[in-house]
Amino acid sequence: MHLNIHFSSETVKALAAAWQRARDRGDRRPLTRITALHLVGQRPPVPTVAAWVGVAESTRAGWVAAFLLQGVASLVYRSAPGRPGKLTPSQKQRLTELLDRSPEAAGFAYSCWAAPVVPALIDREFGVLYTIHYSSELLHNVGYSYQKARFVSDPLDEERRATWLQTEWPAVLARARASGALLLFGDAARFAQWGSLGYTWARRAAAPVVPPTGRRKGYKVGGLLDWLSGRLWYAGHAGRCNATTYCAFLASVRAQTTERLIIVQDGARYHPARQTQEWVAQHADRVAVVQLPSYSPDYNPIEHGWKYVKQATHNAYFTTFGALTERVEMRLQQLQSDAARTLQVMGSPLVAYRNAPAAA
Repeated sequence: MHLNIHFSSETVKALAAAWQRARDRGDRRPLTRITALHLVGQRPPVPTVAAWVGVAESTRAGWVAAFLLQGVASLVYRSAPGRPGKLTPSQKQRLTELLDRSPEAAGFAYSCWAAPVVPALIDREFGVLYTIHYSSELLHNVGYSYQKARFVSDPLDEERRATWLQTEWPAVLARARASGALLLFGDAARFAQWGSLGYTWARRAAAPVVPPTGRRKGYKVGGLLDWLSGRLWYAGHAGRCNATTYCAFLASVRAQTTERLIIVQDGARYHPARQTQEWVAQHADRVAVVQLPSYSPDYNPIEHGWKYVKQATHNAYFTTFGALTERVEMRLQQLQSDAARTLQVMGSPLVAYRNAPAAA
């Protein structure tokens, strides 16, 4: 059945006022309902009205019937259960704008939004008191999460990093594949005898403890990881890493292989040292060096290998230096003897190029 409905000027004004109030509140439900009633008053086909407002025809018919019986009063919805929010939608929007900036820009002496700072910001800006618990819940509801901060160096050159990743790296990869060379990512890591702390399970109110050794000695390991095959070469020693130890390590790897070596290295002091450059020049027939952009450990997949090895030293107590080296060597040998495991451990933005064509 099709009803012909005509709204008086008073009804039109009442609907317009109700629509404006709903818009000011940001309440979409009465806005949709009033729009449907207004369309019915213009007498289009019933299915057309329902389609325009995105509801079923039965819903639209119920709205019309309720309006004929109750008038504008039918447009009132019950409030949602629970305590109403302390901040309006516009205030929440303003809060997110402030949070997207740094605390310093908002006048706080912090680099990141620590838990006590957010309630202070809300109180200052909106005169509303929030506890740390409820401010955390509010932040979660507006799209934020609790994350661990990370250091970013001031000299970081994102443009240079992007150029290396998108242009230089694919060319190096294609050259290695075309020549059958080993594409070796090099780096060094230090494993401390006093171990390292990591997250672990323990009973509440009973924090896990690791007894310190009091010894500051560390085991240094230099490594070269072939990006294409997952083969790993490494050499450990108790002394410092310098150009002499680095060149000796490169010479050992060169002696164990017959392929051409393309070595991708970072900016550690001994990498561009004169002694290292002279050694590379003497063996230029088989050795070439590619320099990573500054401050780009995320572009070096061997970093993930070090992380895998250090899992064996977390929350550990090494009474002797030999116990430390034995633990580290065991983990390194797992990677060295299982290239598939090593490839699985590796991960960086470079992974996206693993299946790239052999020729650039």
